[in-house]
Amino acid sequence: MLHSWLSLLRKYRLIAVIRASNWELGEKMAYTASEAGIKLIEITWNSYQADKLVNHLRQQLPDCHIGVGTILTISHLKDAINAGAQFAFSPHFHQDLLTFAHLHHIPFNPGTLSPTEIIHAFDAGAQAVKVFPIKAVGGVDYIKSLQGPMAGFPLIPTGGIKVVEAFDFLEVGAIAVGLSGDLFPMDLVRAQQWEIMGDRIYQLIQKINHRPQ
Repeated sequence: MLHSWLSLLRKYRLIAVIRASNWELGEKMAYTASEAGIKLIEITWNSYQADKLVNHLRQQLPDCHIGVGTILTISHLKDAINAGAQFAFSPHFHQDLLTFAHLHHIPFNPGTLSPTEIIHAFDAGAQAVKVFPIKAVGGVDYIKSLQGPMAGFPLIPTGGIKVVEAFDFLEVGAIAVGLSGDLFPMDLVRAQQWEIMGDRIYQLIQKINHRPQ
């Protein structure tokens, strides 16, 4: 999957970032995202029994690519790969994590923020980088401002992005967008309004798919 990662990002454009406090919730979030059209699903490693959830989703959602996020250590990464993770994200950059993942043919997307960090990660071998936490540094405007000196760099903004903002990030040059909290608002989750959440996702995907190329 390492060699096809950029193609997958360009094809699907959205990553559902799922952080769940219990198994049933994580499963329901993943199913809702998948049924609405998101095929890149990231389970944060601090979710409840993340390894078992990843393994379960690999079997139950064969048309999706299941990965992990919030990877902080080599131990985390080893366990995630053993669970069947197909890609990985971290909130920071560490050369050992990137090297280990690539040796196992797993796309690894380190967290970066400043231009220096972004360039450093690409120089170290990253195919794409996570720009995090994007809302704290200007959101869409920050990604847009990077396009002058870094046009064409595969950037994946994440961290506090609203569903309604995802399209704008793609319009200013992001290769893909990571959506987390606003994908599954807690008031809708508590009310079990999965159909409403799925429809929000579906409408966004339709808008993305019909944007001028």
